[in-house]
Amino acid sequence: MTDNSAQRAILITGCSTGIGYDAAHTLQKRGWCVVAAARKAEDVERLKNEGLNAVQLDYQSEESITKALAQTLELTGGRLDALFNNGAYGLPGAIEDIPTEALRRQFEANFFGWHELTRQAIAIMRPQGHGRIVQCSSVLGLVAMDFRGAYNATKFALEGYTDTLRLELHTSGIQVSLIEPGPIATEFSKNAIAAFYAEIGEKGRDASAFKENYRRRLALLGKGGATRFKLPPSAVTDKLIHAIEAPRARARYRVTFPTKLMAVLRRVLSTNALDAFLRRAANSEER
Repeated sequence: MTDNSAQRAILITGCSTGIGYDAAHTLQKRGWCVVAAARKAEDVERLKNEGLNAVQLDYQSEESITKALAQTLELTGGRLDALFNNGAYGLPGAIEDIPTEALRRQFEANFFGWHELTRQAIAIMRPQGHGRIVQCSSVLGLVAMDFRGAYNATKFALEGYTDTLRLELHTSGIQVSLIEPGPIATEFSKNAIAAFYAEIGEKGRDASAFKENYRRRLALLGKGGATRFKLPPSAVTDKLIHAIEAPRARARYRVTFPTKLMAVLRRVLSTNALDAFLRRAANSEER
């Protein structure tokens, strides 16, 4: 593909590590004016020291979102050609063990904050007559897996939200895409363990009917999660490049083998058969 991205501007969230970090550095090298967003001030400073434009953005704060977008426009000369919603975290745990307030926090960070930023970005892109909005979903936006209910719910919501947005923006010049990664080598598992202990805690773990399951699952997360079929963050960046540079972006980009497989199985298997497959897959992960 010809690189004609010079001077175009993109805001990428969740850039402290992993997918966002790789995307920010790669797109800057391709000539994009990149604004990398991170939640923590120390990560913003680190990104700046690495030569990136960087802003602080906390999806759980509308004020932070508005401020970050205003700073982005200052850095880009008032234009925004693409938005990559990427920052998110996972809260592992059985549905019955997740406090309602913890679920609300998960939705604020993984869904409602994305909505607020997306709405504000559309208000910039619509007068331009063009733009790209790319949402980082998950294989868990296609199929549900046990002990991932909070994260499943946010990604299922994101899938329906983005499909609706794509239909509504059809004549606006704004193209909308979903990237569905699957297992990627990031710090997601480490952050998920921290979220578990912050929201459920040791007492909640020990009092749960799923105590033994937690022991195995947390041990697996401590090793970085399942490693089979895992790809580096650059595999996601490759899809992002097409979504923001191709004349016609695809509605969906499935990255890893598990995501592609689950998309097929969801169509061809009955609900009971798919449930059985997913249970077996989860059990094999733990061995």
